[in-house]
Amino acid sequence: MTESEVAPEDRVFLVVVDETEEMHLALRFACRRALHTGGRVALLYVIEPTGFQHWMSVGDLMREEARSEAEQLLQRMAAKVNELAGKMPILHLRDGDRVDELFSLLDEEANISVLVLGASTHKRGPGPLVSALTGKHLAKLGVPLTLVPDTLTPEDIDAVS
Repeated sequence: MTESEVAPEDRVFLVVVDETEEMHLALRFACRRALHTGGRVALLYVIEPTGFQHWMSVGDLMREEARSEAEQLLQRMAAKVNELAGKMPILHLRDGDRVDELFSLLDEEANISVLVLGASTHKRGPGPLVSALTGKHLAKLGVPLTLVPDTLTPEDIDAVS
């Protein structure tokens, strides 16, 4: 099915949620595109393994805390999406490697039409996920990738979306 054959309500803009400033710009872009096209926003948060396995009870507590923090962050971002796009987003919370879980979700959810990521322009690079998806994993990406650089202002995003 081509993008022109996808019904507007089936068009989903996926944002991978993290704690970076550039993610907020990507979220704004996705919300504006969804609002203007009649689509929806989906949010993915991946809880990555801590690697702390020495004491099982401590590791379990750390996982519970990470899940609770992730759920709270997703709820805050969902409220923001509702405010900007006028619809509650589709929420996905997963455990594992961020790249692996992203590709699993893309394989499972055929309605995801566009992946929207924020990209840092700082010395540290665009971010590990952007680097992975524009590098060795690019050939596996089955949806368009929109990169929103952190040099844009919210007003810039509103003007282009």
